[in-house]
Amino acid sequence: MSLQRHEPRFSEHAPLVGRQAECAALDQLIAALRRGESRVLVLHGAPGTGKSALIDYAERAATGTRVLRAVGIESEMELAFATLHQVCAPLLGRLKELPDLQRAALETVFGLRTGPPPERFLVGLAVLSLLSDAAGARPLFCVVDDAQWMDRASGQVLGFVARRLLAESVALVFGARERGPELRGLPALEVSGLGDDASHALLDSVTNSGLDQHIRARIVAETRGNPLAMLELPRGLTPTQLAGGLGLLNADTLPGRIEQSFLARVEALPAPTRRLLLIAAAEPDGDPVLLWRAAERLGVSPATALAGGTDGLLSVRERVTFHHPLVRSALYRAAAGADRRAAHLALAEVSDARTDPDRRAWHLASAAAGPDEAVAAELERSAGRAQARGGLAAAAAFLQRSVGLTTDTARRAERAIAAADATLRAGDLGAARRFADIADREARTEVQSARTHLVRSRIAFAAGLGDEAPPLLLTAAQRLEPFDLELARETYLVAWGAAALIAADAESLLAISRAIRALPPPAGPPGPLDLVLEGYALLVTDGRDAAVPVLQRAAAGLTELPEGDVLKWGWVANGVSSTVWDHEAMRVIYRRSVEVVRTAGALAELPFCLASLGIATTWAGDFAGAEAIIAEAETVAAATGVPIAPHVQLRLAALRGWEQEATALIGDTIEQAGASGQLMGVTVAHWAAAVLHNGLGHYEQALPAARACTRIAELWVSVWALPELIEAAVRVGDDDAARIALDALTDATQSSGTDWALGILARSRALLSDGPAADARYREAIERLGRTRLRPEHARAHLLYGEWLGGQGQRAEARDELRVAYEMFVSIGMEAFAERAHRELLTSGASVRRRTVEAAPSDDLTPQERQIAVLVRDGFSNPEVGARLFLSPRTVEWHLRKIFTKLAISSRRQLRDVLPRGEHEPVLDEGGRR
Repeated sequence: MSLQRHEPRFSEHAPLVGRQAECAALDQLIAALRRGESRVLVLHGAPGTGKSALIDYAERAATGTRVLRAVGIESEMELAFATLHQVCAPLLGRLKELPDLQRAALETVFGLRTGPPPERFLVGLAVLSLLSDAAGARPLFCVVDDAQWMDRASGQVLGFVARRLLAESVALVFGARERGPELRGLPALEVSGLGDDASHALLDSVTNSGLDQHIRARIVAETRGNPLAMLELPRGLTPTQLAGGLGLLNADTLPGRIEQSFLARVEALPAPTRRLLLIAAAEPDGDPVLLWRAAERLGVSPATALAGGTDGLLSVRERVTFHHPLVRSALYRAAAGADRRAAHLALAEVSDARTDPDRRAWHLASAAAGPDEAVAAELERSAGRAQARGGLAAAAAFLQRSVGLTTDTARRAERAIAAADATLRAGDLGAARRFADIADREARTEVQSARTHLVRSRIAFAAGLGDEAPPLLLTAAQRLEPFDLELARETYLVAWGAAALIAADAESLLAISRAIRALPPPAGPPGPLDLVLEGYALLVTDGRDAAVPVLQRAAAGLTELPEGDVLKWGWVANGVSSTVWDHEAMRVIYRRSVEVVRTAGALAELPFCLASLGIATTWAGDFAGAEAIIAEAETVAAATGVPIAPHVQLRLAALRGWEQEATALIGDTIEQAGASGQLMGVTVAHWAAAVLHNGLGHYEQALPAARACTRIAELWVSVWALPELIEAAVRVGDDDAARIALDALTDATQSSGTDWALGILARSRALLSDGPAADARYREAIERLGRTRLRPEHARAHLLYGEWLGGQGQRAEARDELRVAYEMFVSIGMEAFAERAHRELLTSGASVRRRTVEAAPSDDLTPQERQIAVLVRDGFSNPEVGARLFLSPRTVEWHLRKIFTKLAISSRRQLRDVLPRGEHEPVLDEGGRR
């Protein structure tokens, strides 16, 4: 064998040698796309394994489709929506086809209009609609290569879209070294090293002369079948040199060795060519015009830079592209600092300050050799623009870089506070703490120290640090009082809500409430949130008699709270209606909260709002409505990756009396919520257990479950558990426990004056009464609860009255009450309570035919299908249904075809006949709101 150097003979298909299985998977994906189906695939594997080659293969194979291509670029990771813009840019002419809110969201994040930052999931829904609309003309094949370098905002949106694709003619393929959180859980295919046979075949396909078996085996072993390594590492080596081996390689060092191979090729190029490559590595857009303008600033022309070519490392055509992403990263990292700064400065000088100020600011920051106030101020302005587009991660990155370039201590403290706050809202708690530390060190005024403490307390709250957060928030509020009373009041409200939700630290809640009571009154008439703050504090310091009048005024105002305040404060203010036992206000406030949050696209908060609405819906005995709410919450939780506690499922299973399902849910919730310190979840689970066992007649089990609720310093569910405790205690003969609970229930209900509160109180008092007093109280309970929507509680009043009458020997009267209760329980779906009423009827001598609710055709629908069917029945269009359920109109149409088949109908109008509106189903107004 001659000692010629090993030079790969590049072939278009060489990197696909041994990739038959991967190519087949992509062929199947493309075939499905041509059939009008949606597909998602994440190709992941180490650098050099051939992901980009496979994506190129798929693009070539996807004939008859429209290809949208984007590439993640490491230096663009901090620019919000940069990758998403690459995907959507060819489709921006179709924005006018989107619903107004979705169009505005995309126009805002792409800088086409100014406005408040949209919720990222609204942006996701807008992209889903845009892709679905474009796919109506021709199937869309969307690829994102180097997805590990997507900016975070783009990753979140594209991950959301990937999880919502169902019936659109859209395929979405990612190529990534690792699956980050945004891509986790999506269909994936690992691209690993080639096997021995394929590796040998690849070497055969790219070598100009044969290599003996020993050398070939050594290359395959040391590169672990990595195709790029087999092509690059032996480059320029003689067979004798190859026989000595490529050096010790492992999975961690292999990419670095490949980069070194690329760098060796770069070093062999002339200086002007190397400078051009560095500018291209620093310029993420791949814009040849920008590249040559920047190169000219550094004295590089096409004639000098490309005279001898680039050894295949760089292509400058309509776009500037590198042979492989590792070329870019290796070249950029290996360059001298002064050379990198010169490249960035040249790029900043040729970037348009008017049309692309943020990229210009980023280049200026990268060009700075040391602190630079002018550049820091530019970055600060860029952060403001990023926040306005909803790019929280980008805003945080700009502010973090700004801090590093600031020397003035006061400004540095201010920017560090802003950076910590933005970083917290972007979800990076560790980095937020680091910038809070900087702010602490640099703070020169008490107000700066107070604001830093506020950020620290919010970090603790966001981190779920249990009882640490409320005292920190209390201290922050107290320190803010002398400087910003409005911000202090807001912080007190957060502190109170945090302490109440944690439900473990009664002392913190009392301290916070006392501090609120010491505040000066607000300037002018108090608004709803002022009343919430005052009423909550009174609830703890002075009791319900003092708090309820204030909270009732607050509840009236909360029904018309501005949308911005609903988004910001709904999580804590929504407890007011429960506190004052006002079910009508609860329904209105909770439904409005859901509508506002849903319309804004705030999907991270929506499941929690839906949970509150679901509980309110179960109080009314609308189990079908509760199931639809559960289905929507689960859909949203799946789309966002944010888990939600099964509080509504617990309540629903308990009321239905589904012992096996409820018991499993109760046990799991107590274990998981208890382990994480979420005592609210533990309380809900024990409440559900008490209701379940009272329905089943297992009073010995209901009593300890109800008692467990009352031992927790929680202000809502623990009160709702008191009637369960009273009923169970009376049934087991523990009148002392029942009377103690009745005293607590009296204190909790009497001042509200609502039929819900006084009806429950009368029913509970009747259990501990005798003779005419008991009879009168049962009748009062039935009358009061009959004036409410609370059908389960009304039915239970009839049941208890019937059981009492039977015990008094009034069998005929007992049968009347028990029949009413039985019929109500069956119609609601409360199976265990219905069985309890049935047993009592038999005991009273009644001849009872067991009744069941006949199955309806709609029972075959899934919860999501039922949601869609009901919305379409009520006049929603496909785009409106899609916007409500975070689906594309095409997916809604796909579901409707299945619904029509199951219901044996052929038109939307027929849905009114097969899905008649229930007696207790809420009615939609002209705006489509319930």
